[in-house]
Amino acid sequence: MIYVGIDVAKDKHDCCILDDESRKVYPIFTISNDKVGFDELFSRIEEVTTDKAEIKVGLEATGHYSLNLLGSLIDKGIATCVINPLHTNLYRKGLSLRKTKTDKVDASSIAMMLMTDKTLKPYSDTSYHSEELKSLTRYRFDKVQERAKLKSSVARLVNILFPELESLVPDLHMASIYAMLSEFPGASYIADSHLTHLRTILRTASKGRYDRNMAVTIRDAARDSIGSIIPAKSMELKHTIHLIEVMTDEIDEIESFIKSIMDTSSSPIMTIPGISYRMGAMILAEVGDFSRFSNADQILAFAGLSPSTYQSGQLDSCYSHMEKRGSRYLRYALFNATKYVCHWDETFGTYLSKKISEGKHYNVAVSHAAKKLIRTIYRMELTGEAYRK
Repeated sequence: MIYVGIDVAKDKHDCCILDDESRKVYPIFTISNDKVGFDELFSRIEEVTTDKAEIKVGLEATGHYSLNLLGSLIDKGIATCVINPLHTNLYRKGLSLRKTKTDKVDASSIAMMLMTDKTLKPYSDTSYHSEELKSLTRYRFDKVQERAKLKSSVARLVNILFPELESLVPDLHMASIYAMLSEFPGASYIADSHLTHLRTILRTASKGRYDRNMAVTIRDAARDSIGSIIPAKSMELKHTIHLIEVMTDEIDEIESFIKSIMDTSSSPIMTIPGISYRMGAMILAEVGDFSRFSNADQILAFAGLSPSTYQSGQLDSCYSHMEKRGSRYLRYALFNATKYVCHWDETFGTYLSKKISEGKHYNVAVSHAAKKLIRTIYRMELTGEAYRK
């Protein structure tokens, strides 16, 4: 066997090739992040052996910088392990007491790690092809977070320009209210508006839900409003609402793309009551190939949902906190999916109630139910069976 450790960077990659005896086949070398560099790496590997079963490559999970190299290695049929940077960092520190970190040292550490850690499993085709779904679900997640910030800005601006409005409607973030504020961004604008025009805007945007009475109520409140008259804030409100509407259209397009992928997948995760294609896609995308995990507890650790452990001598921590050291996207998806599953599925709902009755905080009880859920999903994905209560 030969072990190839690669330290990934934006413009170049440092490579170390070791044999079974931990000897460097070549001095550590650097390749460029392009086709010429990739060809150089493959030619050096082939000079040592052409048997792909005797080649094991490792690189850190460095986001988009490693994606092109990873794709080339998989296309060549070379077993490649994608390693958590936290794992490689701790391994490197354990090799020496000296405080030394360079790209070449990192490449050597990754190669040594491949040789000594037999639990590392190669990145599979399933994981590689789930990258598209992962990209979409993370993109949607970030867009939703951005939109939430913009909605907070709308609430802040309304509180300045027309604070009475919030008590008149169920929610500020409705199509009818956005349509009205886009046309009349402040109490002073609404107070001077023509009642018929205001009524038409509300009725059209609300699809008939709001009629003349609501228009009169809002205009009367605007005339007695304590809201400030600040044209700059009114312009900011109009622009913010426009951005929210544009972002909502983008999110809808992303979700449509995600749904089309999920509709063609054979995953049984959608048979679990309460799991929508949004959370289901996020869980599948973040986990990737379920077979690379030996058990469901490893997925919990990967999500950062497993409890931390601290014991030394007679000291044993009784109140272990969640690690939160894994994929924050997977942790978010599992935690939120669990809430819906507990609501729609009797078995999980009973389990959640049991944990709450034991005196656990709601969020702690949900985390216990999340562990039960991921074990269920893990079994279903490996067997291909639909959910059964």
